[in-house]
Amino acid sequence: MARPKSYIPKGSDLLTEKFINCIMKRGKKSTARKIFADAMEVIKTRTKENPMDVFNKALINVTPLVEVRPKRVGGAVYQVPVEVSAKRQTSLSIRWILDAARSRKGMPMAEKLAHELLDASTEQGAAMKKKEDVVRMAQANRAFAHLAK
Repeated sequence: MARPKSYIPKGSDLLTEKFINCIMKRGKKSTARKIFADAMEVIKTRTKENPMDVFNKALINVTPLVEVRPKRVGGAVYQVPVEVSAKRQTSLSIRWILDAARSRKGMPMAEKLAHELLDASTEQGAAMKKKEDVVRMAQANRAFAHLAK
């Protein structure tokens, strides 16, 4: 059975809609759309670049290529580095950017999101730190790579 096509508004794309859905809390999509639009406006005023370019660059910079997964061998649990699938890469990068934005204090969500996207596009910020930590863990545990399925 074919899956029904989801509605994508004009001027938007699949990635943007996924990001907006992840911003959304308690089913309030119009509020999530407004937060995203306001964040794009803040980015436009802060830089001379196209806000969607900054958004895409931020997502690409935060995207992890490897992560560690626990694997039980005998009585021990090893952290085994594995490659991340493309779908999981995007969901992780979106999740990390939103978590980092939500953890910032003292300003509206649209502003927090804009600052985090700007930081991530210049390879700074909490989301980039999360990615670097994951990559560092995978590097530290590459001796167990042979245990991957």
